[in-house]
Amino acid sequence: METAKLILSVLVGFALIIKGADWLTDGASSIARRFNISSLVIGLTVVAFGTSTPEFVVSTISAIEGNTDIAIGNIVGSNIFNIFAIMGIVAIIAPVRCSKDNIRYDIPFCLLTSIILCVMAGDQWLDFNQSTPTPVNTLSRTDGIVLLCITIIFFTYTIAIARRNPENRSQPQPDLSVQPATADAQAATAASPEKPVWKAILLFLVGLAMLVIGGSWITDGASGIASMLGVSDAVIALTIVAAGTSFPELVTSVVAARKGDTDMAMGNVVGSNILNILIILGVCSCISPLQLGGIKPIDLIAMLVSAAMLWIFSRFGHRTRYVTRTEGVLLVIGAIAYYAQAVINS
Repeated sequence: METAKLILSVLVGFALIIKGADWLTDGASSIARRFNISSLVIGLTVVAFGTSTPEFVVSTISAIEGNTDIAIGNIVGSNIFNIFAIMGIVAIIAPVRCSKDNIRYDIPFCLLTSIILCVMAGDQWLDFNQSTPTPVNTLSRTDGIVLLCITIIFFTYTIAIARRNPENRSQPQPDLSVQPATADAQAATAASPEKPVWKAILLFLVGLAMLVIGGSWITDGASGIASMLGVSDAVIALTIVAAGTSFPELVTSVVAARKGDTDMAMGNVVGSNILNILIILGVCSCISPLQLGGIKPIDLIAMLVSAAMLWIFSRFGHRTRYVTRTEGVLLVIGAIAYYAQAVINS
C-alpha cells in the first residue's frame, strides 16, 4: 500500500509539473507581450526556460531539502536522456538536420558545458571505486556563481548572433517551450486573441503553484521508492526522475520530428542541456553546496560521451550534416547500455 502511494505521488507530481510548466510559460509570455517586450527576448527567456522548468523545480526543491543526490542526478540524468534517448528516437523517426549555427555554436557549447561540469566535479574522477565513506567533491557556491556568469555570457552571445543572423534564428534557439511543437501550431497561437491580464496572471500563479507542489511530491516519492528498493536516491534521480522531467522535451521533439521540423527538435534538446547545467545547477549550488556522493564517474562520463557523440555526428558525420537514422540507432544503443549498467550496479 505504501509503495502504491509513493508511485502515485511521483506520477501525479509529473502531471502537475508538466501542466504547470505549460500554464506558467503561457501566462508569462502573455504578460510579456502585454508590456511590448520583443519576441526575441521572450523566446530567449520565458520560452527558453519552458521545457527546463520541471528539472529546475525538482532540483531546486531537492537542494533546499538537502537531497543533493536527486538535485544533481536529475540534471545529469536528464542531459543523458535528452541526447541518447530523445535525439536518438528523433533521428530514427527522421534524420535531424544540423544548421550552421548548430554546428558552429550550439552543439559545441553544449559539449563545453558538460566539460565544465566534469571539471568542477574533478575530485570525483579520482575515486572510481567509490571507496571513501564520504562524498569526494562538492559543487560549491563559487561553482554556482561561475555557472551563472557563464549563463549571462551565453545569453548575451546568443542574442547578438540572433540579431546579426535573424534568418538563421527565426526560432528561439536555447529551448523551445512545452507549448506548440509545430510551425502551424505556433502560427495559430500567434493569431489567437491576447489573453486578458487577469487570466495571464492567474495562469502564471496557478502554474507556479502546480510546479512547487508537483516538484515536492516527486522528490518525496522518489526518495521513498529508493529507500524501499534499497537503491540510492541518485540512481532513482538518474533514471526515473530524469526521464519524467524530460517528458516535455520528448513530446516536443518527437512531434516536431513527425511534422518534419527537425530543426526544432535539435534546438530543444541542445538548449535544454545547456540550461540544465548553467542555470539549474548554478542556482541549486548557490542555494546549498551540492555533494556528489551518489553521482559516480560513469554518470559524468556518460553525459560527456553523449554530448561528444552529438558533436561528432553533426560535424564529421553524414556529408549533408544530418544526424542520420544509423547514428540515431547508435545513440539509442548508448541509452540502453547506460541504463542497463545503472540497473545492474544498483
